[in-house]
Amino acid sequence: MAEHLSQSELDYPFKLLEYFNGFRVSKVIFSACELGVFDLLLKSQEPLSAQHVAQELSTSVDGMERLLDALVGIEILEVENTDGTALYSSSDVANLYLAKGSAKSLYDMIIYQSQTIYPLWNNMVDAVREGKNQNEKTFGIPPEEVFQAIYRSEEEMLKFMGLMNSSWVLDGHDIVTAFNLSCFQSIVDLGGCTGALAREMAKAYPSSSVTVFDLPQVVEMAQKHFCQESDTVVFQTGDFFSGEIPPADLYVLARIIHDWPEEKCLTLLKKIFDTCKPVDVRSNPLVRETFPLKTFQSCDLNPNHGHEINPTTSSAYF
Repeated sequence: MAEHLSQSELDYPFKLLEYFNGFRVSKVIFSACELGVFDLLLKSQEPLSAQHVAQELSTSVDGMERLLDALVGIEILEVENTDGTALYSSSDVANLYLAKGSAKSLYDMIIYQSQTIYPLWNNMVDAVREGKNQNEKTFGIPPEEVFQAIYRSEEEMLKFMGLMNSSWVLDGHDIVTAFNLSCFQSIVDLGGCTGALAREMAKAYPSSSVTVFDLPQVVEMAQKHFCQESDTVVFQTGDFFSGEIPPADLYVLARIIHDWPEEKCLTLLKKIFDTCKPVDVRSNPLVRETFPLKTFQSCDLNPNHGHEINPTTSSAYF
């Protein structure tokens, strides 16, 4: 590897130091979100001093000034000097993605990363040694009970659902329009959580009926906290492992398969095979080649690499 590096990189490890300090950048953004910095600056009609921000958010002035300067350093905030006082304002990126009130806000994703994912990654050494997740060490939940950890309280469930909702802010539309799915009249999003991806499908294919199928407690929370006035998406309760799934032309498994061991995935895929309605996709060669399973899945769907997925799908009769 060394022969491919420039002499300056060998003399001083810029890239390595960037990697070493990457966690600091993440934590600066996480902390600013949790404290409400971006929401305050978005609501303000003018740039604010560190003292003003600290007073509004009940923090120390010194700590807030250091945090704001760090955000300026990574180009998340902007600063101007007026009469010897530093005044801070948000960048367009911060207003669009980091403030809670924005239509494209990633706030919920950031909170989940900070309060759930970050603590888990603190135990990465043990995860590598033991070959299992660190829910027990981090949260006191048995490692085999993944969703018991995720849904361990209403607050934690809401954080996870917020993460799922935020995830589709960035790429939901692109995913559902990557292929022409208009030939599928009935679409069921299995484990569709808040319905964010389902709404993108409903908007892209208004002649199709779109249903979110998830656990009763998830559907209840989705309808309470994430539903929209103009919703055309239907929510249906059930357990896709232990119960029946509604019939459909197309099943969506977005960020589902990777959560479960192979035997449970096989059970689900066989159930989909038995339940899915036949659709003539000959008029759409792209769909014919891409969806032989009639199953639409996101990119990170399995811990196996792509060439290792075929045996699973083959034994599920696809």
